[in-house]
Amino acid sequence: MDFHFNKPESQDGVLDFHRFVLLFNHSFSSQIRFVGELELEHAFVEGLEDAGELELEQAYLDFLISRPFSVRAGMMLVPLGIINERHEPPVFHGVERPFVDTVIIPSTWFEVGAGIHGETGRGFRYRAFAMAPLDALQFSADEGIRGGRQKGAEANVRNVAFTGRLEYVGTPDLTLGAAFWTGDSSFSLPRLDTTVRVGEVDARYRRDRLELRGQFARVGISDAGSVNDAIERLTGVSPNIATTLQGFYAEAAYRVWASGSPRDLVAFFRYENFDTQYRMPPGFIPLKEFDRDAYVVGATYYPDPDVAVKVDYVHQRNRSGVIEAPSSVNVGLGWWF
Repeated sequence: MDFHFNKPESQDGVLDFHRFVLLFNHSFSSQIRFVGELELEHAFVEGLEDAGELELEQAYLDFLISRPFSVRAGMMLVPLGIINERHEPPVFHGVERPFVDTVIIPSTWFEVGAGIHGETGRGFRYRAFAMAPLDALQFSADEGIRGGRQKGAEANVRNVAFTGRLEYVGTPDLTLGAAFWTGDSSFSLPRLDTTVRVGEVDARYRRDRLELRGQFARVGISDAGSVNDAIERLTGVSPNIATTLQGFYAEAAYRVWASGSPRDLVAFFRYENFDTQYRMPPGFIPLKEFDRDAYVVGATYYPDPDVAVKVDYVHQRNRSGVIEAPSSVNVGLGWWF
């Protein structure tokens, strides 16, 4: 669970109890286990008001056949990026999740599906799932594909999507990963053939007091011009959806106080570039306010390994000469047990 104080530049500060998450597991036997995650966002849910969300983010069964090959089915996290599968506050630096893992890869991204996973003795592990697709009718210029997540709520599966991830952990202190997602997302616009493809690569390295992270992600949306035209006919406004969205970040963290909790303090810096208008369909002009950079500097203090006290300053800028990207000061407290 975590709560934040966010103070955007020239705006009032906001206090938000952002997440309260219940994680619960059960082993039916040594080969069958259940994993569940129920999350309440923004403290409460009231009718149809935009005042919080109650989400079932994980609810799956694992059939552990062998170490190289097991089967998983139910509500699962899409295995894209560093954050989506490891999204609780003590495991990442910064009060908020990275922008790339929010705007380009829409964390937290979860969906109903089934597939296989396993690991080999040579340091490789994999996950491969068939899942419900995205809904292109809900895409936008600002947040890209984020609004298209069906979240397992009577999800349309006229066309099944596929996702997979391969990781290498055979070298001490180093994790390398690559993942993809692909699916026809035009079931709400049946005359179109809109395929969404997401690809990303990431790396994590930790040695002594130093921690390094990096990630690159790209989203491709085929027939985006026709999607824009179709949505404009339905709503009267073109969403200006791009054919390509792209983002990357690099982060360095150093344990300036590394005597173990309660003497554990980490300083970090992260640079991000993320553009939901990276490449446009013919006839559409990119909106420069969505071509953005972020410089994040801050610290994380661990009074306990499972408790994180966070503070950071985020300097944002974009390519627009009219609309400014707000910088902010943020303070957060997160914990799990």
